[in-house]
Amino acid sequence: MSADLVAAAMFAGVVLYALFGGADYGAGVWDLTAGRDDMADRARRQIDRSIGPVWEANHVWLIFVIVMLWTGFPRAFSAVMTTLAVPWSLAGLGIVFRGGAFVFRKSSPTYAQAQLHGAVFAASSVVTPFFLGTIAGAIASGRVPIDGGGDPLTSWTGPLSIVGGVLAVLVTAFLAAVLLTVDADRRGDQELSEWFRRRALLAAAVTGVAALTAAATIEATAPSLADGLHGPGAPLVIASAVGGITTAWALLRRRLAVARIGAFVAVAAVVTGWGVAQYPDVLVDVATIDDVAGAPVTMRMLLVVVAAAGVIVVPALVWLLRLVDQPRWK
Repeated sequence: MSADLVAAAMFAGVVLYALFGGADYGAGVWDLTAGRDDMADRARRQIDRSIGPVWEANHVWLIFVIVMLWTGFPRAFSAVMTTLAVPWSLAGLGIVFRGGAFVFRKSSPTYAQAQLHGAVFAASSVVTPFFLGTIAGAIASGRVPIDGGGDPLTSWTGPLSIVGGVLAVLVTAFLAAVLLTVDADRRGDQELSEWFRRRALLAAAVTGVAALTAAATIEATAPSLADGLHGPGAPLVIASAVGGITTAWALLRRRLAVARIGAFVAVAAVVTGWGVAQYPDVLVDVATIDDVAGAPVTMRMLLVVVAAAGVIVVPALVWLLRLVDQPRWK
């Protein structure tokens, strides 16, 4: 029972990272594709304002997930980090380069240097979620053996990994576009809000098509996960679809507060659905939670740590997000 609770807490961190870290990555996608006109400059300034106060804090969830996996399920951690060392390394480099470039862009002494750092920030914002998506696809398709001896290339380049990587980038872009639409509207910049709104609608349509492609790929290459999505994960898949459709409707009607809620529901539901569908497996078709759980005393102590973090860390993060959510910029 303790192991199940630890796994649930760990996966909650995955969901939160997909939401908050994903929104950060998606903002970089729009930075990359904004162009070079005056509106593009305004969009990039809005991106800086929106993610500047929180981008470092959002990585807390990734650190939490890695530490929980390492401590609570060490055999699974070893298997994932060994077989998938290449995409993990590339994602890690992307996180480092992205963070450094985001900071240096704002303090560059010349426009040319700012452009260079901006390009690194934007490119890393695409590369990082892509490789994180390939990792998820490799685990979901059963390509990570428990001994860590999976092929270092083919384990994360299968059909579901590639589709998962593309879908991860599109989902982050969709979520970020919706949130940036709301942020620009709150600042009173209706023209910029409309600029982001059009891109949010485009991202919603493309992401919907990619999600259907992912569903077909799962049916063809990951039968165990597909069975879970047909069973206990089905309500969450439906909830995700309803959230996405609601978001598109709200954007068309310019009901931006509703659009933001719908976008969060769509992303949270689809990620949670994946976790529910593969339960009780940590590594699909390879190892269950009980197979790779650490010592019972370790599980109990991790639950104590999770409870302490809920009291100490979560309120601080909520307060930070609440402060950032205020319409301070006029």
